[in-house]
Amino acid sequence: MSELRDTRLEKAKVLQSIGQGPYGLNFRPSHSANALQKKYADLPNGEEKNEEVSIAGRITSRRVMGKLAFFTLFDETGTIQLFLEKATLNHNENSQKNQNNFENITSLVDSGDWIGVSGILRRTDRGELSIKVFEWSMLSKSLQPLPDKWHGLADVEKRYRQRYLDLIVNPQSRKTFKTRALLVSSIRRWLDEKDFLEIETPVLQSEAGGADARPFITHHNTLDLPLYLRIATELHLKRLVVGGFQRVYELGRIFRNEGISTRHNPEFTSVEIYEAFADYFDMMELTEKLLSSVCKKVCGSTKIIYQQEEIDLTPPWRRATMHELVEEFTGIDFELFRDNVEDAKASMLRGGLQVPDKADTVGRLLNEAFEQAVEPKLLQPTFVIDYPIEISPLARKHRAKKGLVERFELFIVGRETANAFSELIDPIDQKERLLLQQEKKEAGDLEAHSLDEDFINALEVGMPPTGGLGIGIDRFVMLLTDSPSIRDVIAFPLLRPESNLKQTGK
Repeated sequence: MSELRDTRLEKAKVLQSIGQGPYGLNFRPSHSANALQKKYADLPNGEEKNEEVSIAGRITSRRVMGKLAFFTLFDETGTIQLFLEKATLNHNENSQKNQNNFENITSLVDSGDWIGVSGILRRTDRGELSIKVFEWSMLSKSLQPLPDKWHGLADVEKRYRQRYLDLIVNPQSRKTFKTRALLVSSIRRWLDEKDFLEIETPVLQSEAGGADARPFITHHNTLDLPLYLRIATELHLKRLVVGGFQRVYELGRIFRNEGISTRHNPEFTSVEIYEAFADYFDMMELTEKLLSSVCKKVCGSTKIIYQQEEIDLTPPWRRATMHELVEEFTGIDFELFRDNVEDAKASMLRGGLQVPDKADTVGRLLNEAFEQAVEPKLLQPTFVIDYPIEISPLARKHRAKKGLVERFELFIVGRETANAFSELIDPIDQKERLLLQQEKKEAGDLEAHSLDEDFINALEVGMPPTGGLGIGIDRFVMLLTDSPSIRDVIAFPLLRPESNLKQTGK
């Protein structure tokens, strides 16, 4: 690698000496590769089109055969072949300074270099649309060779760590991030058309609330103030509803100081949506309409394939309570236990389930049973409704079922994709629940909620009945792009430092 780099550095010096960069200032392409392929699709084999065009991109392959050479140029839209002929380049009037000639381009341009060319279109006898080059310019000399398309970037870790190389050699990666961009814009467009207003809320917060999660801590020097990166946008968006906005949302980055896995990254993207005068049933309908609409826009259908399994996002989706699903998959009816924690633990152990120490109520045990035995098996979209109150401190008490709240989570392919409540708007009830969370936090639970006094004050001013919804953008992108890991859909995921990998051997 060092020798190859030294050779390319020498070529860069030669390019500079002949007035060819090696790092250009600008270039004005007249077309993209894809536009040329479409425009001249009917050009017959062996014929030329006497119309000058220009294009810029990266050289990904090259073949030099005596007085002829064939390069492949790649731009954002696709590829096109460059046809280089010694007689044409060396006798072109634009090459009088001897910098655009055949010898220079074939000896000084390597795979990986960015160049701009102008010429006319011709289709080879074998049917390959090509640009017959009259003039070329070096735009950026690549000092490192590209990895081999098939063997040079098989290391998955390297793909994530050096995403720029992954994007160069893997068309599927480029397609994934284009799909992500379309998905995000489609969500925004759908919400905007339904009169939801996007308002940005603080990333730096004095109290991290809105979710059970450990925050990242930072410090503002001038104010000598500890601050947290937000773990949710919920509490500020609710303040906006108190202020009179009836439909608000925010799509943006969230930060949680948690582990890394195929479905978790400490920095991720979510959209949170709040609608006044709505409840969690309204949020279910909104979720179905939004996600199925975006799926059809992005994929062309509401039926997709994920990891060889057909997933049908056509509404309506199944709705079932957590109690019903746990009984369906384990045979344990938690409604029989009421407040008898020991009987619930015994039933779980008999059923082969684990009983964590922190699960100290029947509601928490129910949730543990669900996570262990049910969650991985929910492949088709399923609204799991009516959660235990002790794991839902921001959700409204159920209108008919004691000990439960009006909450749902949407599961698809065994992953939580959305979470929603009939929002708790009673300031007295909310403060009592957050005080309980505060006690847990002071006892050492780093994921427990803090008491946000200003949020309680906002509720005391008065918040209308409201439905709230959060959707994990990264996991939805995983679903629509058939990606097995969240790192496949985040352009620059957080990774363990390479030095640590070498020390641990992992």
